[in-house]
Amino acid sequence: MVKLSLNNFLPLRIACDGESSSGKSTAARLISKKYKLFCMNSGLLFRYASVLVIKHKPKNTILFLKKKFKNLNYKNITQLNLHSQEISNHVGFLAKKKKIRQIIRIFQKKIIKKNIQICCEGRDQASTILRKNPRYDVAFYFTCNLNTASLRRWNDLKKKIPLEEVKKSLKMRTLLDKKRRHNPLKRVADAVLIRTDILNKKAMVAKMSKEIDRKLLLKYGRNFKARKK
Repeated sequence: MVKLSLNNFLPLRIACDGESSSGKSTAARLISKKYKLFCMNSGLLFRYASVLVIKHKPKNTILFLKKKFKNLNYKNITQLNLHSQEISNHVGFLAKKKKIRQIIRIFQKKIIKKNIQICCEGRDQASTILRKNPRYDVAFYFTCNLNTASLRRWNDLKKKIPLEEVKKSLKMRTLLDKKRRHNPLKRVADAVLIRTDILNKKAMVAKMSKEIDRKLLLKYGRNFKARKK
C-alpha cells in the first residue's frame, strides 16, 4: 500500500466548511495531522472575540478587537476552552457584523500567508477566505443531521444543559450562518460533501484523503512523491 506525501516547498491549501457540530473541526485536525499541515480553526477566532466582548464589554467593539487581534498568538487561542453555551449563543450574532469579520479575516490571511501547507476550517473558508489569492486546492463541505449534531455538542458540554436547549441553539446558529448578509455559510460548487452522520472517523478521513491525493497528483504530478507506509 502507498502513502502519498507532499514536498515541504509545495503549497497545499484545504478548506473545510460546514454547519455547527458537523464534525469539521475533528476532520480538519485529523487530516492536518496526516498531511502535516498547519490547522487553522476560524471558529476559535470568533469564539475568542466573543469571550473578549462578553468579559470586557468595550464601548467601541471594533477598535477594541482590532487592538486585541493585532499581535495575537494563534497558538494561545487553541489552548483555551471556548465551547461554553454562553459563547455559542453570543458568537452567531457577533459573526454577522461585517467589520468584525474583516478584523478576523485579516488575521486569518496573515496565518495563511505564513503557512503554504494549511487546512482552514470554518464557515466561509472556500467561499471567501481561500476563494482567491491564494485559492484552495481542495474544498470540503460538512453536514450532519440536527439530532446527531446536538447529541455531539451536548456530550462536548458534558451534559451540563438540557439537550433540547443545545438543539435549539445549533439550529439557530446554522440559520444565522446561512442567512447572514456578509459571507454566509454555503457550499461552493466544487466542494466535496462529507456527511458525518453516516461516516465514522476512519471513513471520513479515507474519503477526504482520496480526494486530496487525486487533486495533488493532478496539480503536481512527479513532484508529489509516493512512499511506502
